[in-house]
Amino acid sequence: MRQPTTELEIPTSTSPTHTFFSPKTHTAPPHTDLTETPPHRRRAAHRRPSKMQYNNLGRSGLRVSQLSYGAWVTFGNQLDVKEAKSLLQACRDAGVNFFDNAEVYANGRAEEIMGQAIRDLGWRRADVVISTKLFWGGQGPNDKGLSRKHIVEGLKASLKRLDMEYVDVVYCHRPDATTPIEETVRAMNWVIDQGWAFYWGTSEWTAQQITEAWGVANRLDLVGPIVEQPEYNLFSRHKVESEFVPLYSTYGIGLTTWSPLASGVLTGKYSKGNIPAESRFALDNYKNLANRSLVDDTLRKVNGLKPIASELGVSMAQLGIAWCASNPNVSSVITGATKESQIVENMKALEVVPLLTPEVLEKIEAVVQSKPKRLESYR
Repeated sequence: MRQPTTELEIPTSTSPTHTFFSPKTHTAPPHTDLTETPPHRRRAAHRRPSKMQYNNLGRSGLRVSQLSYGAWVTFGNQLDVKEAKSLLQACRDAGVNFFDNAEVYANGRAEEIMGQAIRDLGWRRADVVISTKLFWGGQGPNDKGLSRKHIVEGLKASLKRLDMEYVDVVYCHRPDATTPIEETVRAMNWVIDQGWAFYWGTSEWTAQQITEAWGVANRLDLVGPIVEQPEYNLFSRHKVESEFVPLYSTYGIGLTTWSPLASGVLTGKYSKGNIPAESRFALDNYKNLANRSLVDDTLRKVNGLKPIASELGVSMAQLGIAWCASNPNVSSVITGATKESQIVENMKALEVVPLLTPEVLEKIEAVVQSKPKRLESYR
């Protein structure tokens, strides 16, 4: 369960006296959304901006922004360092303090770009939470998986690319059936003991696998995973709302969820046979995902959500992100963007969360009909 949140005023520039890597200071350029606001969004646009909230990451003391930014797809594929700097600063201006990455993103280039951008911006390290994920590090037989060898060598390589002494959170990007769970738990604790990471977590693990990891950690008096990173959106809900329910109270697991817009499908920008040239589905690596996602039933449900968003005076993206953020078990919703204007719009989802009354949620559910069944009780 999410710990009580705090709301903080965030300055729009970084401190000139405490920098991330060097005494250089950085003055961020003004960020202005030059796009015209459509009439159906003007109600949301004229609301006062909400303050960013900061949630405990599960039962830990680490606090992360309710909305965060991830480098999947964008850094190294669609964006260079200059563009990344603008996007990261726009996130910080909105109060975002949590930035997610992985060794596999753009074959490591995403970590290099994020590290260089943060260094150039001169951010103070204590002001941000950086995470990376390990599993797919290369083509060699020991360059992937969750063996002690790859966890140690993989994290060292990630830190070198990021040009950082540590990450705040390191994730097991996927479960590894070929490595004993005890080896993985011991290796994660070892890198924490070295000061290379402060916490560890999992991504796309099952509840059974997380429970097994905690069993090993408790037996050996080690640190268990504090966070899971699952996909979570209006079309993908089973793990978060059903399978993981016992983990929240038993182990204090927090969630940093990804793909709140179902790879952009919930923005409403896609239709049958129409894929915008600048979208991720236009990339060669995502053609198969596009074919699986843009099916008639899904597009019909997306169209059914549009009147609800219009009635609230918000964009489809804001509605989808706010819906994820409203779940009390979600510590942070990882968002993505290739333009500053998208970040500005995404952050307005914080203003939409209070609008999601039980009546509105019922309307949404009537359209998507995706609520999973809760675990059976035989008492």
